[in-house]
Amino acid sequence: MYTLVLPQMSKELRSVEQEVRWRLRRLKYKHLVFLVESCTSYMQEQHSQELLAELLMHLERRWTEINDSRTVVTMMMKAGHLSESLMNRLEDKCLELVEQFGPDELRKVLVTLAAQSRRSVPLLRAISYHLVQKPFPLTKGVLLDLAYAYGKLNFHQTQVSQRLAADLLPFVPSMTLGEVARCTKSFAFLKWLNLSLFEAFTQHLLSRVQDVSLTHLCSILLAFARLNFHPEQEDEFFKLVHEKLDSMLGSLEPTLQVDLVWALCVLQQVREAELQTVLHPGLHTQFLGSKSPKDQSTFQKLVHINTTALLEHPEYKGPFLPASAVALCPSSSSKQMTPLQKELQETLKELLGSTDQGRLDVVTQYGWVLDAEVLLDTDGHFLPLRDFVAPHLAQPVGNRPLPPGAKRIAFLRWEFPNFNSRSKDLLGRFVLARRHVLAAGFLVVDVPYYEWLDLKSGWQKGAYLKDKMRKAVAEELAK
Repeated sequence: MYTLVLPQMSKELRSVEQEVRWRLRRLKYKHLVFLVESCTSYMQEQHSQELLAELLMHLERRWTEINDSRTVVTMMMKAGHLSESLMNRLEDKCLELVEQFGPDELRKVLVTLAAQSRRSVPLLRAISYHLVQKPFPLTKGVLLDLAYAYGKLNFHQTQVSQRLAADLLPFVPSMTLGEVARCTKSFAFLKWLNLSLFEAFTQHLLSRVQDVSLTHLCSILLAFARLNFHPEQEDEFFKLVHEKLDSMLGSLEPTLQVDLVWALCVLQQVREAELQTVLHPGLHTQFLGSKSPKDQSTFQKLVHINTTALLEHPEYKGPFLPASAVALCPSSSSKQMTPLQKELQETLKELLGSTDQGRLDVVTQYGWVLDAEVLLDTDGHFLPLRDFVAPHLAQPVGNRPLPPGAKRIAFLRWEFPNFNSRSKDLLGRFVLARRHVLAAGFLVVDVPYYEWLDLKSGWQKGAYLKDKMRKAVAEELAK
């Protein structure tokens, strides 16, 4: 009757719906599942809300009757999004039956979780365990869906990522460019850089240059920038990127324009014409002063692009962002302090002894926040910062020039999320930050989480920072 699209108020349809409602309690669970599988979308469209509500209630009350993998997977896909409590029961049942799942059922469960943005950690761990332990073959479609789901749910599991990358490699020559773009994006979300796989993606892309669309190229470029991946065939790849962008960059959505040029800045491949396109006064004004987090993020990227033009492209003559706009760039210093940040600041306060000897949480005009800044004279002693010129601040202060031989030192802490997964390589965004700080004339003291965690006492932490400063100065003198 639903398939025949009978009128909503049809006497026959209403009569049958009422009869089904009366018999729900007596129906076997498999019949309830059949109703969900075949009629849910019709019930929503036909406004049969009362029948749908009762059906979901009976499914939830009798969830323990589920005893096979197909039923639980079907229920998750068809009805899970309609009832939070039912979905919770189905996740419990999935945990119970996950050993029976084949690769296609694992795929369906993961894609359903991803579609609903449900990051059910116990279930994801169980699925990951079976994906790693069971040797069943995975098709290209299943692998792509698994990579998408893990990326969408931001669930990092090293052995799963290794298996997905290794199993996908033989399929690369048969992948469409859309699949390459989608897969690259998924691994970028996972912060998982498998060099062999990404080199294969690049070669496959360059072998089909005539079929490359700007949409696919944009996704791949943004993924490469996130992971700071520079392909071996770098010249050919970026030649293709610039050819596509030369004629079309200005016609793209403003946010995408900024994202693409920012990605080229990260990968040190940006050109003067591309800088001019996004730093044009007509573009930045639409993001200036916006309260939207997305617009604020876009404007911060514009400040990073402006910094790249200022510090890394001396031949670039303009336009630039106005100083008044740069000063309004939202900083990340207002976020809640992390344990590493708190410990670092406490150690620096003890080390400096006086607040005049250094600055903490330094908001710069470059769009980055330094954890701390100190000034050393030629003998390695701290100098008071207050009186000396500081052109790098968002609100420049001071007028005395630095003494001859004095060196500015910036402390940059690197937290666990700042790195590629299972790696000591920074993500592209933080590589760009470090490069900008160096280009601004600072010596950089890196404080990565994996070194800081090994330090137990306050004395060890202070000695660690002193040693880092000495090494930074010695390396500068050696140049």
